[in-house]
Amino acid sequence: MDVVETCEEETLCSGTPSTKHSFPSIEEEVVGFEKDAESIIKKMIQGTKELDVISIYGMPGHGKTTLARKVYNNPSIVNYFDVKAWCSVSQAYNRIKLLGEIFNQVTGYKSEIDDDVDIADKLQKTLKGRRYLIVLDDIWKVEAWEDLGLCFPKGEDGSRVMVTTRIEEVAKHLQHCSDPYSLRFLTLEESWELLQKKVFQGESCPPNLQGPGLKVAQHCKGLPLVIVLIAGIIGKMERQESLWLEVANDLSSHALGEQSMNVIQSSYDHLEDHLKPCLLYMGLFPEDFKIPVYDLQKLWMAEEFVLNVGTENMEEAARVCLNDLLNRSLVMVSEKRIDGDVECCTLHDVVREFCCRKLAKENFMQLTVPYNPYRHYSKKSRLCIYIHDDLVEDLIHSEYWPHKPMEFIAHPKCNTRDPSVTLPLLAKLRFVQAFHSLDVKLPSSWVMAVQSLTHLRYLAISVEEFDFKWVSHLRDLQTLNVVSRKYVRSSPSIIWEMTKLRHLYIFCFSFIWEDDDRAIFEESSATMLENWRTFRSCSIYDTDPKFWWRFPNLEELNLYIQEEPSRPLFPVPEVHTRLHSLELYINYNRGYWKLVETASKFVFPSNIRYLHIQIELPIKGLYQNIARLRNLENLKLEIRDTFGEDCWDVSDVEFQALKYLKLLNFMDIREWKASEESFPVLEKLFIKHCIYLEEIPSCFEEITTLQLIDVEQCRDSVGDSAINIKREIEETTGSDTLQVQIRRPTR
Repeated sequence: MDVVETCEEETLCSGTPSTKHSFPSIEEEVVGFEKDAESIIKKMIQGTKELDVISIYGMPGHGKTTLARKVYNNPSIVNYFDVKAWCSVSQAYNRIKLLGEIFNQVTGYKSEIDDDVDIADKLQKTLKGRRYLIVLDDIWKVEAWEDLGLCFPKGEDGSRVMVTTRIEEVAKHLQHCSDPYSLRFLTLEESWELLQKKVFQGESCPPNLQGPGLKVAQHCKGLPLVIVLIAGIIGKMERQESLWLEVANDLSSHALGEQSMNVIQSSYDHLEDHLKPCLLYMGLFPEDFKIPVYDLQKLWMAEEFVLNVGTENMEEAARVCLNDLLNRSLVMVSEKRIDGDVECCTLHDVVREFCCRKLAKENFMQLTVPYNPYRHYSKKSRLCIYIHDDLVEDLIHSEYWPHKPMEFIAHPKCNTRDPSVTLPLLAKLRFVQAFHSLDVKLPSSWVMAVQSLTHLRYLAISVEEFDFKWVSHLRDLQTLNVVSRKYVRSSPSIIWEMTKLRHLYIFCFSFIWEDDDRAIFEESSATMLENWRTFRSCSIYDTDPKFWWRFPNLEELNLYIQEEPSRPLFPVPEVHTRLHSLELYINYNRGYWKLVETASKFVFPSNIRYLHIQIELPIKGLYQNIARLRNLENLKLEIRDTFGEDCWDVSDVEFQALKYLKLLNFMDIREWKASEESFPVLEKLFIKHCIYLEEIPSCFEEITTLQLIDVEQCRDSVGDSAINIKREIEETTGSDTLQVQIRRPTR
């Protein structure tokens, strides 16, 4: 029984593989993947007797072929299967030739197959009744499997097909019994072992090179192809510490030789046209930068890389684009939310360097000035300026004045100059479509500087103060993200003018109804802001119910409620059928609200999947309202003060679809009552800072879907109850499916 507990908060073959297809150089040395190979071999030998497909997917150069080759050549595999065959499929393949190659390997037949022979039928008859292993290396399309897979007879003899692919979607489509295998990166120790084997060829590494060698291995970021390429470079150098350190410090320029460029190029060429600029755009972010998915998708939209084609809206199109890049293993997930959704993503250094070179080569961006007006630019190319200190100097001392639309990212991690110096330069970048500078507070002069940027679709800034009237002229604006040091108050009437706005994020913002706002509101009552999708950090005091009808297509809403509403927040909940994420922060300094009246004010739209409520009330009726949400999967509750109530009783409530439950700051709650029916499909439970809670209800032993209990800074008895639940499940079912994590308070 594994319990994670920490004291700190951080925590036999007649045929041989064809010689027509060469294997990557990383096949020469096999390092790492021992446990991975063991796991796959176990599936090969001890798995189902039915035909099974085992897929391995990962980014280019990741070692997919290495792992498959390691399994293919394992003695236990050689002795277990009657016949084996290995062929490389690749993007452009010939079905007849591939089937002929497989046939030759399993029969030992070495002559060319006559054109009039039905090779598919011959192969199927040859394999039938025999335990076979077929490896299809580097499949790109589902259609390739549909072409070839029909020739592999099904049976009860334990035959297997092993597939390698760069594309996760292909791996999942081919799934039979075994889940697709996502290939990991090498650890630092494995990277260093592979590097030594390639460089020293069995000799020992001199002591003076061990430190520099480890630095080189670390900068390869666990990608076998890069390690092999770097080994080829430093293996030809004199064995001097200074030379190795130079390689480590400038690894990106060394790593991308022609071989690795070609590897990434092949994946890039296979992308649909609309995905190429999305990928290249990501190369503009700093090395190893964790790119927030929300920001990235909004930037793609602002630059018109994604359009509403075959999807509900642009946001969905952006999500599809990102998933496509993730499925092709060109983009990596760096952070996930508890529900499994991607929160941040990043590029491996090799892919990022490829993007940067491609950007410069295709005139997608320009990093130097002065601007050459005689230089030819394709009408389809897009000039992108990436602000950095050298560029600022050139802009100041030149007559640089671009006369075409451009992208513009002023990323604070790279722009170290005082913003008061860079802001006046915006006048020379008046066609800019995206301006992002959240982590650096802009001076008051930002208002004048932004006046000329009338093409803006994306604006993210940190300022001392903000007023909507300063940006109301930006009629193409889609995303507005403002961090202000002062509380932002605005009349709703200005909002009605920004009809193209889709996403609003403002910290500390509230609507203030002026005297004439009611009249304007009634006069423009037919105006519907149908483009709005996200409305976050909005404080309200009281609004006409028809106010929220203005935003019928809202998907995410974040509200700070400053006083008890005089009427229900959603008087007609079915108006907002698209609303799937709702966060409510209810001010707890306004006194004791009446229990019955308050609960009746919070009846939610029925399609909500994520709900976060921070409140300070004994509101039992509220949980009944929440339980009525049949699509609710993720619930986060914060109850800071319950006015004497010390029991949270949901024994008569069923959260029908709830998978993720997080309880935070249940300050007064000591007892938690629940029944076997309360959380029938719960997968993950998080309890944090519930300092008086005594234990988790024992009925959690009956939840067959439960995968994780995570306890942080609670009483020891809460952690003990989680361990007891895990032990009971193991004794009852005989399986170790529940993981328990306990984070004790720092002492």
